[in-house]
Amino acid sequence: CTFFKTAAAALSQGFRACKRCHPMSLPGEPPSLVRHLITLIEEDLERRWQEDDLKALGIDPSTARRQFKKRFGMTFTQYARARRLGAGQNALSEGDTVIQAQLTAGYASASGFRHAFTERFGQSPKNSAHAPLSIDWLDTPLGTMIAICDESALYLLEFTTRKNIDRQVERLSKVHRRAILPGRTDITAQIEGELSAYFKGELKDFQTPLTTTGTEFQKSVWQALQTIPYGQTWSYATLAQTVGNEKAVRAVASSNGSNGLALIIPCHRVINTGGGLGGYAGGLDAKAWLLEHERKHM
Repeated sequence: CTFFKTAAAALSQGFRACKRCHPMSLPGEPPSLVRHLITLIEEDLERRWQEDDLKALGIDPSTARRQFKKRFGMTFTQYARARRLGAGQNALSEGDTVIQAQLTAGYASASGFRHAFTERFGQSPKNSAHAPLSIDWLDTPLGTMIAICDESALYLLEFTTRKNIDRQVERLSKVHRRAILPGRTDITAQIEGELSAYFKGELKDFQTPLTTTGTEFQKSVWQALQTIPYGQTWSYATLAQTVGNEKAVRAVASSNGSNGLALIIPCHRVINTGGGLGGYAGGLDAKAWLLEHERKHM
């Protein structure tokens, strides 16, 4: 074995990064194969991808399945199928006929489209009215984040390491009665650009339009959170006083941690009265990093 103090030193001696685990990538950065396949899906949403199609491209289907499962919790073919159905749902929401939506989704059979659509959304294409929400995975220096948007607002932005993130996504879908399918909107592009600027220390106030999902009390807490100046912190007690109930520290703390819009609603700026970090759904290491990052760029 040969040991080096830095990756640069190893590279200078002719060693390369592992092609399997990609240690030189950003945390959560998708492998090049995943990016390539997503591009192929987006270029031809109607296509029904099969394993033979991947083999024809020189891609091992088991590798594609494994990498998609690791990043998205679904296989490559499941991802492609979800995007096709999402295209069909969007077509219906824009006033297209069921047959037009069926063709947009790449289904030659009306019964096959109806069965797949009903299984996915819990209602037939004929009764569908709401466009799905789009979910995408965004890479940051602190790891991958999930962004859920429509064409007018951002509904959720969370680190994938957050506990019970799946339940949070399911609840969002149920409350708004909208399917959540892989895809991007202009709002996705906007928040992705703002996140990049934030982590470079070039942005202090997010401008992406939001749709919050919670009770009136929770929304009052989230509005108060957005008044905490960049680079500063409040205690949970101060936050409770701000919303008009100084005894509701525990309820405020619970609302603080369930806002679903990390960084934009800056729950990381709330700490314990004694100066301790308190809790953070994204992890205390991430919270400490964010606070230090903002102090350096005030």
